[in-house]
Amino acid sequence: MKAIAIDDEPIALDVVRALAAKVPFVELAAGFTDAFQGLAYLQREPVDVLFLDINMPDISGLELVRTLPTRPLIIFTTAYAEHAVTGFELDAVDYLLKPFALARFVQACNRAQERLLLRQAPAAPPPRDYLFLKTGYEQVKVHHADILYVEAAGNYVTFALTAGRRLLARLTMQEVLALLPPGQFARVHRSFVVATGHVDRIERHQVRVQGHTVPVGAAYHDQLRLG
Repeated sequence: MKAIAIDDEPIALDVVRALAAKVPFVELAAGFTDAFQGLAYLQREPVDVLFLDINMPDISGLELVRTLPTRPLIIFTTAYAEHAVTGFELDAVDYLLKPFALARFVQACNRAQERLLLRQAPAAPPPRDYLFLKTGYEQVKVHHADILYVEAAGNYVTFALTAGRRLLARLTMQEVLALLPPGQFARVHRSFVVATGHVDRIERHQVRVQGHTVPVGAAYHDQLRLG
């Protein structure tokens, strides 16, 4: 992690330098006793972590953080505990009370590294709202919203779709369940899965799905919370 430190006390800055040198994954690129010089550095150089004192002349560490349009991860280093709440309101990674030892410094660095890895993790792609069914030699795109129910017969299943369409595919019921989002579909019989959003009426032994009657097996009542 690339880091810089800002502290108006040269001795305190030297402590951060010495401790950072002992942490293998921390590269302390620069240190500043002048907060505005540090701010100028941040405006031209991207860094991952900022070790920042709070009580400084001209501008406090809290005020400095508020001026940053893009904030690195902040670890406050201060002799005053009363600013801790405000520090964490600014989403600081940690708040080190002077004097702090190496173990406490490493703990703060570990927290920063964990937060950085979360930031860098790729965003999960949005879930697909469709699937492709192989029917004969074709792959047919079917939107989840168009599926009314699925009926199994032997090694095949029939997808009953809106507008009276039906598609036959060579799949097992377990394979069908793996393809469909569980929050939108429920198995109500060893041979039937229904789209819960299309269910019009729920009875003890059957459900009505867009005018179609689908049986409900005794072992599957809880899928639709049947009484």
